[in-house]
Amino acid sequence: MPDTSGTRKVCLITGGGRGMGAAVAREMQARGYRLALMSPSESCEELAAELGGVARRGVAQSDEDIRGVFDLAMSSYGRVDAVLNHTGHPPKGDLLEIADEDWDLAHEMIVKPVIRMARLVTPVMEAQGGGSIVNITTYEAFEPSLWFPASCVYRTGVSSFTKLYSDRYGPKNIRMNCLLPGFTDSLDVGRFAELTALKRIGRVEEQAKAAAFLLSDDSSYITGQSLRVDGGLTRAI
Repeated sequence: MPDTSGTRKVCLITGGGRGMGAAVAREMQARGYRLALMSPSESCEELAAELGGVARRGVAQSDEDIRGVFDLAMSSYGRVDAVLNHTGHPPKGDLLEIADEDWDLAHEMIVKPVIRMARLVTPVMEAQGGGSIVNITTYEAFEPSLWFPASCVYRTGVSSFTKLYSDRYGPKNIRMNCLLPGFTDSLDVGRFAELTALKRIGRVEEQAKAAAFLLSDDSSYITGQSLRVDGGLTRAI
C-alpha cells in the first residue's frame, strides 16, 4: 500500500546512486522530499536506505527500468511531484567514426528516457495540480564540442523537447527545465579548471542546489529554460 500519510512531496531521480544524482537526492531529502532512486548499481539502494527512500536498480535506456522506478514511487508513496532525469555518458569518438549503433545508443540513453518518463509522470502531475521535471544535460548542448559529439547532438535535442513540453503542459502547471552543468568533481576533469571564469571546477553540491531550485517551487515561474551552471565556461547575453 502506498504511504500517503502527510503532505510530503516525492522526488524521483534516475542516475541517483552516486555523483551528481546522489548529491541531488541528499539536497531534496534535506528539503523534505521523499525519494525514489534508480541507478545501475547497488549504490542507489544504499543511498535510499540511508535517506529513508526507496530504490530500484536500472538503466535510463531501458523502458522497463524507467517504468519500474515510476511504479515503485507510486506504489510506495502514491504521488510524484518532482523528477530528475540523469543519464550516463554515451560512446565517444571522432565525429564520422562513431558507429551507427553508438549514435542509436546515445539516442536511447539521452532522449528517449526523458520522453518515456514524461509519458508516465505527466498524468500523475496533472491530477495533483502540477509538478516539475529537470533534465540534466551539459553546457555543450549550446557549445558543441568535438570531445563528446554524440552527447552534444542528443542533449541539444533534450533542450528542444523541453521547450515543446513546456508549451504543451505549462497551462497544467507542470514545468520542465534543463540543468547544463560544466566540469564537475564527479568526474576527473580538474585539468579543465582554467577554462572557466571562476578558475575551478564545480562541486556536485553546487549542481545539486541548482537542480533543487528548479525542481522545487522556488522556481515556480521558470519553465522551458536551459540553465548553465558551468562557472562561466560559457556566457550568454
